[in-house]
Amino acid sequence: MKRSEIDNKYKWDLSAIIADDAAWEKLFSETKKEMGAVERYNGKLSDRTALLSCLTARDKYSLALEKLYVYAKMKKDQDVTDQRYKGLSDRAGTLAADFSALASFITPQLSALPDETLRALILDKDLSGYDYYFSEILREKAHILPEEAEKVMALCGDFSGAFSDVFGMIDNAELPFKKVDDGTGKKVKLTHGLYSTLLQNPDKKIRAAAFKANYAAYESLINTIAATYGGSVKKDVFYARARKYGSCIEEALEGDDVPKGVYDNLVAAVHENLKPLHRYVAYRNKVLGEKEGAAGKPYRIHMYDMYVPLVDNADIKLSYEDAYALTMEGLKPLGAEYQDLLRDAFKNGWIDVFETDNKRSGAYSWGAYGSHPYVLLNFQKTTHDVFTIAHEMGHAIHSYYSDRSQPFPKAGYRIFVAEVASTVNEMLLLKHLIKKADADGAKSAGLKKYLLTYYLDMFRTTLFRQTMFAEFEMISHGFAERGEPLTVETLSKEYYRLNKKYYGNGVIHDKQIRLEWARIPHFYNSFYVYKYATGITAAAYIAGDILQNGAKAVERYKQFLCAGGSKGPYEILKDTGADLKDPAVYAEAMKGFCEALSQLEDMG
Repeated sequence: MKRSEIDNKYKWDLSAIIADDAAWEKLFSETKKEMGAVERYNGKLSDRTALLSCLTARDKYSLALEKLYVYAKMKKDQDVTDQRYKGLSDRAGTLAADFSALASFITPQLSALPDETLRALILDKDLSGYDYYFSEILREKAHILPEEAEKVMALCGDFSGAFSDVFGMIDNAELPFKKVDDGTGKKVKLTHGLYSTLLQNPDKKIRAAAFKANYAAYESLINTIAATYGGSVKKDVFYARARKYGSCIEEALEGDDVPKGVYDNLVAAVHENLKPLHRYVAYRNKVLGEKEGAAGKPYRIHMYDMYVPLVDNADIKLSYEDAYALTMEGLKPLGAEYQDLLRDAFKNGWIDVFETDNKRSGAYSWGAYGSHPYVLLNFQKTTHDVFTIAHEMGHAIHSYYSDRSQPFPKAGYRIFVAEVASTVNEMLLLKHLIKKADADGAKSAGLKKYLLTYYLDMFRTTLFRQTMFAEFEMISHGFAERGEPLTVETLSKEYYRLNKKYYGNGVIHDKQIRLEWARIPHFYNSFYVYKYATGITAAAYIAGDILQNGAKAVERYKQFLCAGGSKGPYEILKDTGADLKDPAVYAEAMKGFCEALSQLEDMG
């Protein structure tokens, strides 16, 4: 469908960031002309007044550059083949890299200050907007390079994202998808959105055909994708070594101000609980075997059977309007103010709703400080897309509260906590729907069964699968750190091995799944994915707290939403009670998985 065919009420209105393209050009010209002013403070940062002026100037131009890049990139995401907005986003990226180079003297000169001076700056009320920034400089002194080296590192920013850009172009515009049966007997070209829908089709032949067509497209470009991903991993190794970290994972965790114990506890907890996952696979085998298998013969599902609903005619197929209303209903425990924000987002151009020709795939929330956040969807009438609304609005409202509660330098929250609010929303919506099904009794038994499988699949895809992704990232980066080649063969072999470990012998590990690593966009933002797994673990705790303790828990949670980047993300999250160094928090999440599975098994 063409974008011009979509009603404007289903499109986002980016004018809250920048009015239009002409205003973009004006802001670009002004920023380019003026941003060199930050250099006048070079060598003067030991003076408190000069330091405050310098940081204020840096904030001014950083915000302008943020607006320029976000506006251009989101315009580009409406149609990834639109060369005008590709040009604007490239220009914004280049200008941002230039400014980063201009301002690169700030952090190394501050790191050269005596520790006692930095401690005094942290306590200076006039510099309170930068207290966490100063504390991070003090903490990371060993990894901050000399001024000239920092300038070179800043210049690298202009091209270091090229690997992600290349993969994005391949993934969104260049893949040679073939036509498949859309489930109605009509042959249509496969898309990312349609693929997700077809994997939930009750017809095994349609699922299998979509699965094979999807991976055939990636396989046709697999050498290019492997070279692109390999380059991205080598880039990560370069940054880790240049900053004197022992490994890429060490840089990622220390850079996020997250204790190593968090990652270790996550992997250990998942490894210790693979048997419940294998038990769930066995349950899927039982149900699908009764539907599709030969009587009396053992049955094993394929990887393309992992997403099909186990309950017939129970998928929540709603229009966008009804799906949004249901989301609001499920999020009522978060209070009236939260409801008002959801309503504002729906009515006032926060959301770009439907899939159109060449639109970026998937979903996200993004924006620029000083305007409301935005959400990109590619909405389809599936239960998954209902939960996607809840998920992305969790991101959006987290950003809303952070931006309005914190000054610009402390508004941005770290990636480590970025998936918590979104998953809290999913948990609350799911528990609400299960409660409604319980209240309806026998007539909603099928729906309850469906929702329990949805709950289990949420954990399977977010806790187990994302941890598997994180293990793959550790392996691929380990190859590069040891100087071993990242080839199609080595990457696919390791991914296939992990897939077998996580899903067990109850699954037929189709040969195509060995290439799944080649279709994961998040791998170009290294060591991001494990945060989905820690996020769902923390979210399970927080959602339970809200439902059990009401207004007091909501207030605790709101403080988390408002905290932005005002201190370390692990500490911000710990304030909610979800201490991710504590194995008991993971055990609680796994307990919920096992309880839901037991309920499902008892229902037959």
